[in-house]
Amino acid sequence: MNVAIDTSVIVVFSVFIMLVGFSFSRTGRNLKSFFAAGEAVPWFIGGLSLFMSFFSAGTFVAWGSIAYKYGWVAVTIQWTMCIGGLVTGLYIAPKWKATGNLTAAEFIRERLGAGVQQSYIYIFMLVSLLIKGSVLYSVAKLVSSSLGFPLMPSTVVLGLFMIAYTAVGGLWAVMVTDILQFVILTAAVLIIIPLAFDAAGGLDQFLHFSPEGFFSVVNGEYTWGFILAFALYHIFYIGGNWTFVQRYTSVDTPKSASKVAYLFAGLYIISPVLWMLPPMLYKLINPSLQGLDAENAYLMVCKHVLPAGLMGLILTGMYFSTSASANTALNVVSAVFTNDIYKGRINPGASDKKLMFVARLSSWFFGLGMIGIALIVPYIGGIVEFTLSIGAITGGPLLAPPIWALFSKRLNGRATLLITIISLAANLLFKIILPFTSDIRLSRADEMLVGVGLPFLMLVAYEIYARMRGSISEEYLHLQQVRAERKIERLAPDPEEALAIHQQNIFGLKVIAFSLAFIALLLYVLCFFAAGSAVLVAVIATVILLLALIPLRASRKKAA
Repeated sequence: MNVAIDTSVIVVFSVFIMLVGFSFSRTGRNLKSFFAAGEAVPWFIGGLSLFMSFFSAGTFVAWGSIAYKYGWVAVTIQWTMCIGGLVTGLYIAPKWKATGNLTAAEFIRERLGAGVQQSYIYIFMLVSLLIKGSVLYSVAKLVSSSLGFPLMPSTVVLGLFMIAYTAVGGLWAVMVTDILQFVILTAAVLIIIPLAFDAAGGLDQFLHFSPEGFFSVVNGEYTWGFILAFALYHIFYIGGNWTFVQRYTSVDTPKSASKVAYLFAGLYIISPVLWMLPPMLYKLINPSLQGLDAENAYLMVCKHVLPAGLMGLILTGMYFSTSASANTALNVVSAVFTNDIYKGRINPGASDKKLMFVARLSSWFFGLGMIGIALIVPYIGGIVEFTLSIGAITGGPLLAPPIWALFSKRLNGRATLLITIISLAANLLFKIILPFTSDIRLSRADEMLVGVGLPFLMLVAYEIYARMRGSISEEYLHLQQVRAERKIERLAPDPEEALAIHQQNIFGLKVIAFSLAFIALLLYVLCFFAAGSAVLVAVIATVILLLALIPLRASRKKAA
């Protein structure tokens, strides 16, 4: 591998992405445009952005490790995300859009009360930093291992770069770069798959000489019980994670919000197969990886088969897929802090200029916290253990009650807090306390079932109890009054703001078109270094160049 060429590719793409983010620095007029893009984002952009926000280098490190060890079950696990997307599109996403709220935290305050909102805000911000710190660790490990840089400085530098354009450009900057990252990553994966098959000896060799059970739908500790629990978890996670709710509220209508989730689900049918094939093939090439070394399986197959320059492309795709996920989280955490803590409690009369300053400053503050978390991940069991543990402990307790509140007129704030506290305590007991005090340890499947099943059953029980009593939540009745007032306010939109939002969206589409053309140009340049893969790279570059015509035509249609 030619480190100089690969490093140059990473630097060029990184600087370009940074400039794209900075180009939106003057388009954020207020919180609505900065955090929700004026609620006029095209649904297909929102869907791709949701897909990339969910996705990260942790997919290659965590699920790639499982694919190397156990095979096809890594694909099965990720198909549960498709189920979550379908259920969200059918029922949950349009409900979020219909609330009329800017953030999920704003809905929780109006529907369940300020006390519940404050409790959820602090827990959500902590959990977001933990999860996004883990994905930053993933990409820093990939970059440092492949290019020979020390892990700690790589983590800090990549984290600082990741924060910069989110703090400057807001949601449009995040979503536009999401699209570019999706294109880069897809191009890189499509290049590596045929090369990995060739290195493994072809399809027949792969099918006949892989380990026993390698193509089983479930395998090892990842049983049907785990798959069922993980599917339920992803209904809550995709439908209720505050980061993803922003994608449903930033489009124009509930129908568009459903399309955002459907596009996500469609992409998660085929993409896990493409992603997991390379580490599965590497099992045939090198079956000797053990323990945490399996987390490097994807990286090793890339180093084994890719010519100079293309390794840099893979690393760029992995890095920016991670930055897509982390940047979205930073944007939402900053939105929650600015809109629901600073504006809601500290300075209700703050001007738009002041709020924008706080929004950008808080993005930096929370980003630095994310970097701190990333630096400690190696000392607490590695990325697979860390990611699944955080999901099992916090997913159900934090995400299920607000989703339930979208549909229920009986759930109240007191019951919500009680359900959240009890289920969080139970998950912490089984995951952390009992294993260290009495050697009682749940299996991976039971851990996930308890994590998502307990709050779900408690919500069902409370709904039945409240129905038998015939009670309706006071917070629900108050929400109906708030929505009626909001509907009256929306009858008279600000023409100046509507024009600014329209211009912002046209600008975003033009930037996407230009950026895709630029990516295609860089890929054409890489053809000179790709040796036997030059034709494949050129074909992919041409496809990307043709795709640039779609947002270009859309921008001209909007401008007409």
